[in-house]
Amino acid sequence: MNVSELFVGAYARIYTYSGILVVLAMILVMSVRLFTSRRRKAYVSLTLSVAAFIVHYAMMISMSLSIDGPRGWGGLAAQTLHVVAFIMINRAIYQLYNSTKKRHHLYFYFSLLVTMLLAAFQTNVPRLFEGSPEQLAALGRIGLDLYLLLLVFVFFIGVPDRIGQTATYKIGLSVFFIVHLAHLINRYMLESPLSALTLTELYLPLLYYIILFVLLFERIVELMQASYRTAITDGLTGLYNRRYMLSKAAQYMRHGYAVSLLFSDIDNFKKLNDTQGHHAGDEALKAVARIMLEESEDIGLAGRFGGEEMVLLVTDSSVDIAKLSEKVRARIESEAGVTVSIGYSKSRNGITAEQLIAQADQAMYKAKTTGKNKVVKYVQSKGAAAN
Repeated sequence: MNVSELFVGAYARIYTYSGILVVLAMILVMSVRLFTSRRRKAYVSLTLSVAAFIVHYAMMISMSLSIDGPRGWGGLAAQTLHVVAFIMINRAIYQLYNSTKKRHHLYFYFSLLVTMLLAAFQTNVPRLFEGSPEQLAALGRIGLDLYLLLLVFVFFIGVPDRIGQTATYKIGLSVFFIVHLAHLINRYMLESPLSALTLTELYLPLLYYIILFVLLFERIVELMQASYRTAITDGLTGLYNRRYMLSKAAQYMRHGYAVSLLFSDIDNFKKLNDTQGHHAGDEALKAVARIMLEESEDIGLAGRFGGEEMVLLVTDSSVDIAKLSEKVRARIESEAGVTVSIGYSKSRNGITAEQLIAQADQAMYKAKTTGKNKVVKYVQSKGAAAN
């Protein structure tokens, strides 16, 4: 084996194709696991497109080991599969960011139809034209190769502005374009391939699939984070929801932290909704939530328990919960256009998170029934709340 064969020959193709298969296998594992757990259309498209790429490169390795190389039906199948996989992977990327509508399905099936027509044309070139076997083979292959080049431009123009990772996507397509352009020049414009272009054809595709892996991985992480965030927060206010707050309170108390809980309820909220409409009520909830969130920064967590009830779990034992509660009440009265009744309680040995919340709720109820717009502390010794 000479140096040229090692870097640009059949063995070089086997090395680079094998490297590409490793990257594609990682993407496939990731997409299959996501598909089995979430069943989104984007993951179906992603899984099928990566599988198509894997079959394509497995065929390319097999043909690189043969004497004839990628010729005949095997070469046609590999070339067609490459175009189909490229269409499908770009569709999957689009679906990871957008819902697909009827016209998008039409674009997809039309592009596949054109691919099949060009493949059919390639099989009929020897019957339609005369020339040497090399000329006929080049004439047959050039249709799909030029079509793939056109698809690169179409995706470059149509997709980046509709996805979140515009720069990464454009870099990936640019790398793919350089690879394919090198392939076109080497195959159709030169009598003998240039070593520089051959090296580009061989080694840059690996960079493209690495970029593709990074793009897909980052997007999937974004989706999983968004899904998790949705599961633990309230959609209107952005505060943590009841289930999450209960679990965090229990977690802190289980590990022996001295926590306090502030329980607030907007006064006359039903009247506000009835007289000024639900939009005014929503705005009041958002305003109160903003103040609760700001006051919880660095000292605890803020959550919405449902309706007009919001809580603040204070995990910093150095905080004076009485002063904090009064500060929250005053700020809401001054900044939110509504008032709140607040009750608070401190954790003690032998009580659970549910009991702590119930105690703060009882204190809030006393504030509500003894004048509203005030702060009441839960007092254990009397079994009731006291000012």
